Amino acid sequence: MKTICFYFQVHQPLRLKKYRFFDIGYDHYYYDDYSNRTIMKKVAERCYLPMNKIILELIKEYGSRFKISFSISGVAIMQFEEYAPEVLESFKALAKTGNVEFLSETFAHSLSSLKSKEEFTRQVRAHEKLIQEHFGQTPKVFRNTELVYSDEIGQMVYQMGYHSMLTEGARHILGWKSPNFLYYNALNPKMKVLLKNFKLSDDIAFRFSNQFWAEWPLTAEKYVDWLNKIPENEEVVNIFMDYETFGEHQAADTGIFEFMKALPKVILKKSKYVFMTPSEISDKVQPVAAINVPFPISWADNERDLTAWLGNEMQDEAFNKIYELENVIDKIEDPDLLKDWYLLQTSDHFYYMCTKFFSDGDVHKYFNPYENPYNAFINYMNVLSDFIIRLNRHVKTYFGEDEPKTKNEILDVIGKYESEIERLRKKMEIIIKEEEEKKKIIESAKETVKKSPKKTTTSAKKSKEETTKAEKTEIKPEKKTETKTEKTEKTETKAEKTETKAEKKAEKTETKAEKPEKNKIKVEKTAKKDDDNVKKEAKKDDDNVKKEAKKTNKNAETEKSKKEIKEEPPKTTKSITKKSSTIKKTNK
Repeated sequence: MKTICFYFQVHQPLRLKKYRFFDIGYDHYYYDDYSNRTIMKKVAERCYLPMNKIILELIKEYGSRFKISFSISGVAIMQFEEYAPEVLESFKALAKTGNVEFLSETFAHSLSSLKSKEEFTRQVRAHEKLIQEHFGQTPKVFRNTELVYSDEIGQMVYQMGYHSMLTEGARHILGWKSPNFLYYNALNPKMKVLLKNFKLSDDIAFRFSNQFWAEWPLTAEKYVDWLNKIPENEEVVNIFMDYETFGEHQAADTGIFEFMKALPKVILKKSKYVFMTPSEISDKVQPVAAINVPFPISWADNERDLTAWLGNEMQDEAFNKIYELENVIDKIEDPDLLKDWYLLQTSDHFYYMCTKFFSDGDVHKYFNPYENPYNAFINYMNVLSDFIIRLNRHVKTYFGEDEPKTKNEILDVIGKYESEIERLRKKMEIIIKEEEEKKKIIESAKETVKKSPKKTTTSAKKSKEETTKAEKTEIKPEKKTETKTEKTEKTETKAEKTETKAEKKAEKTETKAEKPEKNKIKVEKTAKKDDDNVKKEAKKDDDNVKKEAKKTNKNAETEKSKKEIKEEPPKTTKSITKKSSTIKKTNK
């Protein structure tokens, strides 16, 4: 049984806007939204929507006899969601038929498989989730960016869980072998490899509208005749190409859509070929031999190598610079930075820097939005410089530029710091215990202070009340005699002394009340003693004041009577003498 497999690659890059040197550090948005929107809408109208409609009609007409496969990059799906949701819906309609298989690839259509296994795996897993989310399929076959493949890459893909992979049937790899067989990976026989028949694929993709081509015009019948001339034992023919071939690279007026409408019918009617998807071929067809690819190959240009993306110093500089940031990116969780990290890895940015002016130069000019590859390099490096500034703001490592990179260096650093970390942990435990003990002591002291001042303050209030009583007693004798002699002054000084004594003792009791005592029992005893002593002394002072006041009154009266006889009284004492005479008359 002879099989034919149609596979189409769907991808549109997010093109960068013109980013000048003076934008670095200020403008953090890098994409040309206008160009991306207009190009996506244009390609959707010219290619995606009309071609998806044709395929859906062919599936309805031929049922399970007609099958095809797609791989759609994550970057393209992002733009479908934003600029052309109707295109995404048309692909979902194809997925529901069961006749369309969606393959896995890198999310950002990147060349990460050449630089980092970790980043490569991360992007493949991200793309798997996207396919499952939109089309309800778990990819079984892997197609790397630009069909880049080597023995080592094939082994990495197998370790991710894939058992078959697509790549280019390059002449310098095949030698005398034919691409029309199923092969297996040279390092792992379980990994099956499907090779593109580049001649039959490029007849449609590149030469279809070339009027100088000897086989122009190409019809479905002519194409099937070429298929029938393939030897009988060559059982697999893989036709791989960009989906944008239909309507975009080959315009509608070239007859490309009519060609594709007629081709399935002619193949099914005039040949022994059966349509299969890549996973069906890997399940039903036995591989014939190993395909040795020690160095990476691709489907680009005549050389079928990596020179379209990594063929000059500018491309190498930009490519190496972006992947130097991988260690920093592992510490980043910011979604905007991660998004830019993915999009700046897109292979198209390096493709624009290609300097192949003679070999395939026209092809590179067609896809290049820049005037020349040097402008493409400068623009990309300006954007990358700003991206690095943003990363440095988010991540500042302890080691800086001296951060360990190799496995042995990392292990040495870990060994040095493990013992130090353990010592600091023990020290921290001791500090925590000491802080807890201090807290307990402070809390107990606060509780004693809250309870003790209530009792001491009451004693202080009592002492203050006693002093006020003493002050009242001092005022009474002054009312009886307005003019006093030297003796009366002495009595006043004595009363003042008793007042100061009482105040000092009251102040002592107050200061004692203000200080926090260690024991409640001592505070209560001292307070009681002070209250008792103050009361006793206050009573004594009251008695002494009363006795002395009586004596002074008597002495004052006798002395005044004597002076009235000897000399005339002063003006200030007239009222007093009159009052004394009247008092004597009344007494008689």
